[in-house]
Amino acid sequence: MVRLLAAIASLALLGAVTSTLHAEDSPAAAVAATPAPTPVAFTNAPVAAQTAYLQAALTNGDPTATNIAPTAIAGHNAWMMVSSAFVLMMTLPGLALFYGGLVRSKNILSIIAMCFGITAMVSVIWWAVGYSLVFGSNFASPFLGGTENFFFKGITSDPNTSYAYWVSQNVFAIFQLTFAIITPALIFGATAERMKFSAIMAFVFGWMFIVYFPLAHMVWGSTGLMNGVWNATAKIPAIDFAGGTVVHMSSGWSALILCLILGKRVGHGKEPMPPHSLVLTFIGTALLWIGWYGFNAGSAVAADGVAANAFTTTTLATAVGAFTWPLMEWVFRGKPSVLGFCSGAVAGLVVITPACGFVNSMGAVIIGVLAGVIPYLACTVVKNIFKYDDALDTFGVHGVGGTVGALITGVLVDPTVNANLGGAAATANGLAKAIADHTLVVAQAKAAGITIAMAVVGTLILGFLVKLVIGLRPSVEAEHQGLDITDHGEEGYNH
Repeated sequence: MVRLLAAIASLALLGAVTSTLHAEDSPAAAVAATPAPTPVAFTNAPVAAQTAYLQAALTNGDPTATNIAPTAIAGHNAWMMVSSAFVLMMTLPGLALFYGGLVRSKNILSIIAMCFGITAMVSVIWWAVGYSLVFGSNFASPFLGGTENFFFKGITSDPNTSYAYWVSQNVFAIFQLTFAIITPALIFGATAERMKFSAIMAFVFGWMFIVYFPLAHMVWGSTGLMNGVWNATAKIPAIDFAGGTVVHMSSGWSALILCLILGKRVGHGKEPMPPHSLVLTFIGTALLWIGWYGFNAGSAVAADGVAANAFTTTTLATAVGAFTWPLMEWVFRGKPSVLGFCSGAVAGLVVITPACGFVNSMGAVIIGVLAGVIPYLACTVVKNIFKYDDALDTFGVHGVGGTVGALITGVLVDPTVNANLGGAAATANGLAKAIADHTLVVAQAKAAGITIAMAVVGTLILGFLVKLVIGLRPSVEAEHQGLDITDHGEEGYNH
């Protein structure tokens, strides 16, 4: 019988059909009324406990009652390592090519350097303090995590059961790092071609501490203020599966404020500034779409049914967005553009991000239509009315799209696609009731409002501080020459 159970265990673990969750789809550790006994190894447990443990692994259940220590499962770790690589690919090379193709040729290396510089610096900050400030717990705070994991202390291949029963904490930490990398990088699409590299790096350093770390903890941390799925005491029981508030709203609204502080590019509105290579932009878009499966489906932190739903809804919303945006162009401008296809795809990805693990396929199609219409209007009509120089439409796509996604998630949420929406924590903090009463959009609006306030205030403070200390913009002559030469001493193309 023991041999049979061992064989079943091997098949279950290798099959990787279990489930663990992102910070938004993750099992927060319950506080026991009495001290729990020290967990034992699988082979030392009674047969009945082993059977229950395997069932918990198969269904992504809580193995605590079996008194067997949770362990990382090969299949889940494999998916999470692949997902981490996919999300890193979204920045390098996806965003670098997407943004790089949209600027003039004299500034392409400035985009590449921005993406690379942020990737390197944020990785060091994340290792030193960032991961702990987001996912630590010794502060027991709704606003910030803790200090216990500074310099990756205690980050091993064992799971952190506050976030995942079946995935190594070091893999989870690196997966979350890739989110921390791409979020600030998105901001500088709005400021492209007119912000010094030194100013970018200084701004990002401060922005991570003032905006990203506290916001990510509030939404995904086990004690977070707005973690409706897994914090039983969350004051705002909102939901954000993969980063509508944390990633897209924070970067998009920061982008708007920063581009207003900077002012317009030299010659903006007086001389043409077309993308220098839509071929590169298309390649970047394709890499972003593929990488986004790690971003969204990977946010289930397992290859399970929740991940499968996120994979499906991501595909549908992106395809519909990529169809709707150029259709809008065709109707109002006479021709569908390749840039329209690319913009619609990215908008679809943005708007589905907070909802992908919480809505069904019909909800995804509705989101795709909204993604193709509302950000399109923001990037054309609204931008033309107010005349701000959002160079690559970061605010229109990520700020507006992320806000639409956060709000529409509260309307289209379907608890049948994710059982965690009716779990113990969600019941205790009122999330389950809000879903049943169709009032979740109120909590979503509160979360969106807090996100906008943090991004706007944080960016105003940092923007003016960096401007005062080292300056934000190059000289007019340097801007005419291009940032590739003036900031990096190189040219992207030698003709």
